[in-house]
Amino acid sequence: MTQHECDVLIVGAGPAGLYAAYYAGFRGWSVVVMDALPEPGGQITAMYPEKDIFDVAGFTAVKGRVLVENLVAAAAPFRPTYLLGEQAVALTTSQEAPAVVTGASGTTVRAKVVIITGGIGSFTPRPLPADDGWAGRGLVYFVPRLADHADRDVVIVGGGDSAFDWAHSLAPIARSVALVHRREQFRAHGSMVSAVRDLGVRLFTSSEVSAIRGRDTIDEVEVRHKATGESVVLPAQTVVAALGFVANIGPIAGWGLDLAKRHITVDSAMRTSLPRVFAAGDIATYAGKVPLISVGFGEAALAVNNAAPIVDPGMGIFPGHSSGGSPE
Repeated sequence: MTQHECDVLIVGAGPAGLYAAYYAGFRGWSVVVMDALPEPGGQITAMYPEKDIFDVAGFTAVKGRVLVENLVAAAAPFRPTYLLGEQAVALTTSQEAPAVVTGASGTTVRAKVVIITGGIGSFTPRPLPADDGWAGRGLVYFVPRLADHADRDVVIVGGGDSAFDWAHSLAPIARSVALVHRREQFRAHGSMVSAVRDLGVRLFTSSEVSAIRGRDTIDEVEVRHKATGESVVLPAQTVVAALGFVANIGPIAGWGLDLAKRHITVDSAMRTSLPRVFAAGDIATYAGKVPLISVGFGEAALAVNNAAPIVDPGMGIFPGHSSGGSPE
């Protein structure tokens, strides 16, 4: 068990949390970042490090892994302390005294301000009905390394952004890519659907994977049309089940925060219902919220700057323009 003291504790090392670590360091504060995952990057690192991200200002597209590396590098000069593989399980806070967060291992962090940037919390993929024990033998739920599926026949199940992003990324390196969706309409962005069609990916709509066959690993997949019952057999060594996931914010739900459907409600300054506690990124919600990484960056900056008078009563909320050199 260890004890830490800092100006700001950031709970969550996803993009919003890493940007908050940079911005708090920029303001001259000591920072601790705590996350249950063993590496920084949150959902990006765990689920799609090789996927292109399109909503970050200044980049036409940027790989998730590269974005995380750049965010870590931006914060590095300010030397934040990372407590990775440490789930935040308990919080005590008041107007009069610094907040104390306890980790699952018993580690405690005493901080003047806590900023929760826990994203969607922990996430469990929704299972493929035809799984039948194929997970780890060709059936995967995420694609952290595209190269693992080079020169393979790949069948992707799903109709959302992740399914189409993986189809778009895998098509140039795989032997073949097919996408199966149970509905006629897709949930993915129209431009990405068009791009995947242009790459020659076979799209099976109103269809489902009815069987997966092979010996030790997957050899083929049977796809059945839901209306006609007609089936087609596709070669496959990889099946990607991109069916979404179930999120859980874990112990944070019991901290006494004002919650709305597993999200923390905040005001326009990113303040939560608890003293000294702010929230930013996907876990924060308010009227008009748009859950984009780019929005999360802005929320992280708002949280840090509005926390300034708590960290140091002599500080103002506005940090000065970054083009003007050091803050304050």
